[in-house]
Amino acid sequence: MAKLIYFYSAMKGGKSSILISIAYNLEENQQRVLVVKPSIDTKGDDTIISRAGAGRKVDFCIDKEESFFSDENFSKIFNSEVIIIDEAQFLTKNQVEELWIISKKLNTQVMGFGLRANFKGQLFEGSQRFFELADEISELPVIPSCKCGKKALFNARMVNGKYTMAGEECVIDGSQSEITYEPLCGECYLSKVVLPENKMYFKRFHQ
Repeated sequence: MAKLIYFYSAMKGGKSSILISIAYNLEENQQRVLVVKPSIDTKGDDTIISRAGAGRKVDFCIDKEESFFSDENFSKIFNSEVIIIDEAQFLTKNQVEELWIISKKLNTQVMGFGLRANFKGQLFEGSQRFFELADEISELPVIPSCKCGKKALFNARMVNGKYTMAGEECVIDGSQSEITYEPLCGECYLSKVVLPENKMYFKRFHQ
């Protein structure tokens, strides 16, 4: 039986490079691969671009209001053996449920690649549903490093070079010049982002 699998890491963890490599290797072995990404991810338009420079055009982008079960999408899904989703954290919970059903009823392997949590340290709607439904959950082997050298688990947002926990959840990296993201370990995320945002916590630990 095919599985629903979720691969995750913090930002700069090599997700896109690994996804592109997996898709290429599967197609080399004559597997029918369908590559999809949420349309909210405008970086690269209809192409997945890794930080190393490799690229892969997607078969289609899916909007938040769209269903994998629509006639147009389902006809492509029905003829595929493997479905690979880039930036899968941006899917809705209903879309993840549809992928779970597809993996079981069509015996189609589904692999989502995405982040675990947003810049506030909270699960995305899509990643939460993957964690709830996936047959396998795997942290990617390419571990992003915090500037301190420790393993990065959090995705911190910076506006004009300053850390913040304010703003909309989904602002794509590079879509606004003043907004950037930085992978941080738990200790650095706490000291640089959480404590400065919470006066009570900050006062307690800086007496």
